Amino acid sequence: MHDSHFLGFGLGLRTPHYDYVIQERPLVDWFEILTENYFVGGGKPKYYLHQVREHYPIVMHGVSLSIGSTDPLNTDYLKQLRALVAEIEPEWISDHLCWTTVNHINSHDLLPLPYTQEALAHVVSRVQQVQDFLGRQILLENPSSYLDFNHADMSEVEFLSEVANQADCFILLDINNIYVSSRNHGFCAEQYLEAIDPKRVRQFHLAGHSDYGDYVIDTHDHNVCDDVWSLYRKALMHFGAVSTMIERDGNIPVFEELHAELAQARQLFLQTLELDEVPKPENLVLHA
Repeated sequence: MHDSHFLGFGLGLRTPHYDYVIQERPLVDWFEILTENYFVGGGKPKYYLHQVREHYPIVMHGVSLSIGSTDPLNTDYLKQLRALVAEIEPEWISDHLCWTTVNHINSHDLLPLPYTQEALAHVVSRVQQVQDFLGRQILLENPSSYLDFNHADMSEVEFLSEVANQADCFILLDINNIYVSSRNHGFCAEQYLEAIDPKRVRQFHLAGHSDYGDYVIDTHDHNVCDDVWSLYRKALMHFGAVSTMIERDGNIPVFEELHAELAQARQLFLQTLELDEVPKPENLVLHA
């Protein structure tokens, strides 16, 4: 297990909570930032980020790498990314296994890939180029999806695993996205978890979604539901100690409410790790 990379339990750093975090210094182990929000040279976002960074580890989570696009890699974007990494010194960098740009226009949507051998070779090559440019490994997050392509050579989880193995990158495993996609496409969420090599997983996301019965949309505007908590427990049993955070991007509550929800994750983690069959890293330390 990757005990040296276990950060504990974190939250997404959001604008409504800047002042609270700086003034109260809540017992949170780390914060995740939305990378592109801090590409500006200065101003309030960067000021607050540096204030938070003085007291907490930071991880960076992007939405515009567009690793699956057929457009050339955006060198200007990568230069901004590398500069922010040097400035903030995050624990790691992540983005999504998707594409967002076409003809150099950013759709601002995390669009799904066809799970073919051709797409796999394309993505692996681009991940390797990005890692060489940054001088470090990245994490890729499994997407939430709503449609299938007519042709596929493999399943989503097989594609994700092959990208990680062939490109030698890590995985940000979004538990809510697995649940959402399993509902939309009818696959077994547990089997998805079991198909992933624990050595490749460095972070978990937990979030809420909108459930419309026949389909589910990943909206990040509700609390984590019982089914996702249950899937998180199963993920802990398979992967052991993995840094965990809660994403909230809509209907953002007061900080204390999110903090209480994060405490649920911590408590479930501690209860699950007491089981004999759960992998336990050596020298496990909960930072807060």
